[in-house]
Amino acid sequence: MRLAAAGDLHYTVASRGALRRQFAEVAQRADVLLLCGDLTDHGLPEEAEALAEDLRSLSLPIVAVLGNHDFEDGHAGVVTEVLRARGATVVLDGESCVVGGVGFVGVKGFGGGFGRRALGPWGEEAIKRFVQEAVDEAMKLERALARLPTEHKVVLLHYAPIQETVEGEAQQIWPFLGSSRLEEPVDRYGARVAFHGHCHHGFPEGKTRGGTPVYNVAMPLLRAAYPGQPPFRIFDLPTE
Repeated sequence: MRLAAAGDLHYTVASRGALRRQFAEVAQRADVLLLCGDLTDHGLPEEAEALAEDLRSLSLPIVAVLGNHDFEDGHAGVVTEVLRARGATVVLDGESCVVGGVGFVGVKGFGGGFGRRALGPWGEEAIKRFVQEAVDEAMKLERALARLPTEHKVVLLHYAPIQETVEGEAQQIWPFLGSSRLEEPVDRYGARVAFHGHCHHGFPEGKTRGGTPVYNVAMPLLRAAYPGQPPFRIFDLPTE
């Protein structure tokens, strides 16, 4: 199965038509399109409508998660419904779906940092709530992976699960770009690959401690790293 993945489209109302040609090209090269959050710029329903219109002509399945920008206006549920109304678009938030025998699991994720420097639930209540949000997102990912019966599992995130694909961003903001709490379920349940966005100036690829490939597919990063190519990561997933 050939996967095409991208994140951080940041659609506005004025973006209508901006990626239609690239979407059509990807549809000819891939079996499934994966969208890793920040699909809209301010989480406005009309921004989601613009994106849905550009996706409407595609015949291939689309699997997506939301990002932090999609929550900005407080209408994340409406954004989700607008995109789902496109028909073949599945928006995941702790759920899974199966396409061609391959299982896809998706959550937004959250921040908190990586490894021994990850923020712990100690001190002020505000810090504890911040950490709990990261824990809750990791638990959603774990539960979805645990319930998925397929041999081949693909993980979609917005926030990064490893530090390696964040490197290139200013170190001061690393704790807000991802959480290593997302990494452990990916390895424990044998995911074949994980995709995320959010890190516009990070590194294109890395691996979890267990060796699972992780790809940062933020569109601004892909455009800078692979000029002259469509801003999508193409990944061939062996299924035999």
